[in-house]
This record gives sequence, structure tokens and C-alpha cells, in this order.
Amino acid sequence: MKILISNDDGIDAPGLAILERAAALISDDVWTVAPEGNRSGYGHSITLRRSFRIERRHPRRFACSGTPADCVIAAMQWVFEASETPDLILSGINEGRNVAEDVAYSGTMAVAREAALVGIPGIAFSMPRDAGPIEGEGLQWLANRIEGFWRARDEWAHEGHWLSVNLPRRLPAPLRAAQIGRDKVAKRAIIHRQDANSADIEPLADRDYAARDGDENSLVDGGIASVTRLHWMGHAGVPESLLWETAARARQA
Repeated sequence: MKILISNDDGIDAPGLAILERAAALISDDVWTVAPEGNRSGYGHSITLRRSFRIERRHPRRFACSGTPADCVIAAMQWVFEASETPDLILSGINEGRNVAEDVAYSGTMAVAREAALVGIPGIAFSMPRDAGPIEGEGLQWLANRIEGFWRARDEWAHEGHWLSVNLPRRLPAPLRAAQIGRDKVAKRAIIHRQDANSADIEPLADRDYAARDGDENSLVDGGIASVTRLHWMGHAGVPESLLWETAARARQA
């Protein structure tokens, strides 16, 4: 099994090293293409109308000047030949949980989402900032979970779906499906400088840690690894009432 690993915290992030070690327990064909520096909060942005650079650091390890999604693009377009694309793409382990609305902002999620867009199973891993080290039994637990998700891929990795796994502070841990909660980051900001015409604003990455029974935060805080299955290509449809109301207002105008 060929595994590609990336993240948004950068190629030197401790969480990336842990995920590489776990992947190496189940495969001898592990590759890493990660940003050269921190790209947290970049979402699914990609580089257009200019180039980005990718450089080999070790035989199967590359640093990329672009975004997290660019890392997957670089791997697919340059690192691998078309016939040698990865079987599984892993992202993380993010420094901090990715819950609720974070799915929209997170570069960690973008890696797994880009995997889904190109038809490859993708899994994003995140963990609280105050989590303990993952080693020994905990590292083997993580490797076993990755292999388990891989073996069950036919049940979740189709039609634009990917997995988001929020690990608790200590491993091993129970694993459960989670509901998507509400716990928005960047609700507060620091105004560093302002005048009548401009301001320097720094959004804060903190959160309220709001939790409801069964959502990601409640499981993580209860020592349980949470799993959500997310999708990019879902379509909920447009309510007929909205179309009628819009048409009526247009006639009145």
C-alpha cells in the first residue's frame, strides 16, 4: 500500500512525524509532501496564476511552498507517475482539534478533501493542543486504526467522502462516530492598530469548546476518538418554496 502524508502545520511539525511513524508500521511505501511552513487556516485554497516550488528533503520526503491542497496536487502531478498514485492519503496530526465549522477553514481537512476529489481515500487526524505524546501502545493503536479504515474503505471512501478523526488526549482510546457540533473558531480578534481609515486585525484561533452529547468535543473530552464522515459533492436540493418566493418578488419588481 502506497501512503501519501501531508498536513497544514508544516513539514517539521511533531504531529506529522507521529503520523509518518504510525504509517510506517503498516506500509514500507510511505511518502510525505508537506508545506515548508505553517499553513493553518488556509482552507482549500490552491495556487493559481503563479507557480509554487517543491523540493526533495529525503528520498520520499518533500517540502512545498504552496498550500496544503497544493501538496496533493504536487504529489499527483510531479512526485508520482500516473500509474503509481497513492492508495491512501493521510493528513495531520493537526495541532489542535478540527471540529464543527473548522472543517471549512482547516488546511488539514483540505488534504483529505483533495484526496476525495481525485478519487483516493483520505483521512484527516487532529488532536488537542494539550495532548500527551503518542508512542508505544498508542502509536500501534493509531496504526491499527489507519489499517482498519483502509480495509473498510469501500464503506466510506466514495462519492466525494473522506474521514475526519479527532483523537483524544491519550491513546489508546475507544473509537466512536460523532455528530458534527457547533464550536466556531476566530469569534474574537485583537485590534493591534486602528485609525479612522484602517486597522490591523489578528483573528484568534481560540474557541468556546461548546459541546453537546455525541458531538466531537464531547467525545474528545470524554477520552474517546471521534470519527465523522464528510463529503464534498453532496447536494441537498433547493426548496420549491424558495423558487416560488423568488419568482414572485421578481414579478413585483
